[in-house]
Amino acid sequence: MAAQGAPGMANKGPAYGLSREVQSKIDKKYDPELEERLVEWIVAQCGAGVGRPEPGKLGFQTWLKDGCILSELINSLYTTNKPIKKIQTSSMAFKQMEQVSQFLNAAERYGVTKTDMFQTVDLWEGKDLAAVQRTLMALGSLAVTKEDGCYQGDPNWFHKKAQENRRDFSDDQLKEGKSVIGLQMGTNRGASQAGMTGYGRPRQIIN
Repeated sequence: MAAQGAPGMANKGPAYGLSREVQSKIDKKYDPELEERLVEWIVAQCGAGVGRPEPGKLGFQTWLKDGCILSELINSLYTTNKPIKKIQTSSMAFKQMEQVSQFLNAAERYGVTKTDMFQTVDLWEGKDLAAVQRTLMALGSLAVTKEDGCYQGDPNWFHKKAQENRRDFSDDQLKEGKSVIGLQMGTNRGASQAGMTGYGRPRQIIN
């Protein structure tokens, strides 16, 4: 019987070791310097009333865990029609998670991409606080880029997001682009390369 039990024990060991290893790699991605910058921004954005966390990952998690400060943060990026109508402190786990979810939905509507978004458990259970940092960095970058007067703090704390080049084109240029595509499609139906001169040249990108 002992021999049969041995593989089970052996399987448990590495699985536990692996999950610990994965967790330690995730922990290594958490950046204490970034934490300081994000705390400074949240305090500048929301006001001194939000207080400050104890330094370190656990302090950062505890500070943001109930979702209230995060909700105040996203609301502070709007002048009117603030996305989260009700911010309520609660000691109940499901209420806190609900408040965090409201922040995540509002952050997505603000423009944070799904790939930059943390999951509620990442913050609530401390599973991946580096992901929480990533979401807040993306939010800060968007806030700086929008230049709508809502951002508070040092603009150098965040990189501006790259603007889409398409916004720089006039309607006439866009129409011209469509007609060129139409010509190419027409010419490609026949095997002839006539009239195709110039289309193979590299596209010039003007900053």
